[in-house]
Amino acid sequence: MAGALCAPAFGLDYRATAAPAILYDTPSAQGKRLFVVSAATPLEVVVTLEKWVKVRDRAGNLAWISRTDLSDRQTVTVTAERATIYQQPSDSAPPSFEAVRGVILNVSGPVKGSWLPVRHPDGEAGYARRIDIWGH
Repeated sequence: MAGALCAPAFGLDYRATAAPAILYDTPSAQGKRLFVVSAATPLEVVVTLEKWVKVRDRAGNLAWISRTDLSDRQTVTVTAERATIYQQPSDSAPPSFEAVRGVILNVSGPVKGSWLPVRHPDGEAGYARRIDIWGH
């Protein structure tokens, strides 16, 4: 029965918050409130319960979030001080735009080697080096 309610995440599974959300120390709204995260923040799924999900943020903090506060959308956070987003998945491709540390980008397709296609909320798109981002 416990196996039906608790399923560990195998491999790395990331989900973005649907809206600003509270992270708790226990899987309960009566738990201690630890953090508030912005909408579209990527979080690594560690454990999934019926109504709660244990997540890890990019700093490595573990916390619980209501399952309804997560979306199916995938986002990443820029971790490099300044990341160049290229028009093609190559360092020799022309740059599309630059993003600074902390900017959240939408994932727009599957990984291509060490590159990930991304889209800025303003609409600019390109390929980010996976070493410059977190959340995928």
